[in-house]
Amino acid sequence: MIFASDNWSGAHPAVNDALARHGEGMAAAYGTSDLDKAVEKRFDELFEREVAVFFVGTGTAANSLAFASVNRPGGVVLCHREAHVIEDECGAPEFFTHGARMAPVDGSAGKIDPVRLKRELERFKPDFVHAGQPMAVTVSQPTEVGTLYTSDELDAISAVTRGKGLTLHMDGARFANGLVATGQSPAEMTWKRGVDILSFGATKNGCWCAEAIVVFDPAKASQFPYIRKRGAQLFSKTRFVAAQFMAYLDDGLWLDLAAHANRMADRLRSAIDASPHARLAWPTVTNEIFAVIETATAERLRTKGAVFYDWNPPHDAHDLIGPDEMLARLVTSWSTSESDVDRFADSIEAGA
Repeated sequence: MIFASDNWSGAHPAVNDALARHGEGMAAAYGTSDLDKAVEKRFDELFEREVAVFFVGTGTAANSLAFASVNRPGGVVLCHREAHVIEDECGAPEFFTHGARMAPVDGSAGKIDPVRLKRELERFKPDFVHAGQPMAVTVSQPTEVGTLYTSDELDAISAVTRGKGLTLHMDGARFANGLVATGQSPAEMTWKRGVDILSFGATKNGCWCAEAIVVFDPAKASQFPYIRKRGAQLFSKTRFVAAQFMAYLDDGLWLDLAAHANRMADRLRSAIDASPHARLAWPTVTNEIFAVIETATAERLRTKGAVFYDWNPPHDAHDLIGPDEMLARLVTSWSTSESDVDRFADSIEAGA
């Protein structure tokens, strides 16, 4: 009953097989192999346009180097108050941008409110050097609280960023889970909504170590090879990242794995919703669940072998938790089994 994180899951057999198969023999290094080029072409097909793709090892590296590529002196990246880039990346975006800072924007359900975003941007006056200057806005899809932006919401945010001449970045650590939940195409969720750069995550969804930075206008990526190299993310044997992506994208495997994780989350949500000892904290539709659980019940679940994280309540939801309750985050993955979910359901039904 491991629901701590999809980071705990292993690599899918197809990914392991691809690593073994492409690990034999010799291949050109530093992203110049035939396999690297073939996978880059796959990304063009995936997003229905020519894109520039840069493989990196972690989602934090993807986000941080994306910001570094659009950096300005005194740069500011606006993000949601609970976004991963401001809460859980240990200052890496600031470090790799050589001092740019993350500025929080409020909004319900983990999503930036475009009206508040516009208001925050208006605080930065071009003739007031002391405040610095905005350089990008980043949205997480899905968000840090498991919700999803609608197309209209992304359109509204991109209209603000375009009006200010800013880059719109999307943190897609769980991009596949969001995609299958909406039924959209990769293009419809990203550049057709005005997204300029995407951090495309695969590690959480069946890969071993595979993340990509996708720049939707290759003409704006001319300096990115240098930024990646300086950021220590240009692996000599990039074919091992490319091999993972080749297997991941082949025959829609990535979407099948995400769909399974989402279905297991639906099953888990139903179990929590039916329990008299817990309740869903707010609606989610991907593979993350946030639940308010009686403290005694949570302790009993853990003694039964359930693993999940305590979670800090969002800034606008502190009154959600009672005195004898806790907020938990539970995450399903491509390898979550129905039996694990059903064991959890039986345990939470019994209570303390």
